[in-house]
Amino acid sequence: MTRFAFIFPLIFFTASASAQQQGHDACARDVSRFCRPVMNNGDQAVLACLKEHRTRLSKGCDKVLTEHGQ
Repeated sequence: MTRFAFIFPLIFFTASASAQQQGHDACARDVSRFCRPVMNNGDQAVLACLKEHRTRLSKGCDKVLTEHGQ
């Protein structure tokens, strides 16, 4: 799970620190739920996993991804 703490700041590098934390908070459960097997495979693997499960993501996580062009 500690690796996940670095994922969203890298994915959303243009966002402010508080927006990064909100993105992390919004998607933490979804990553844990759907993407646990790829959490240690890098940021792009987690992002791809989230996109793969897009229809099952929480509204908050889906919104964060949409707002950041994902």
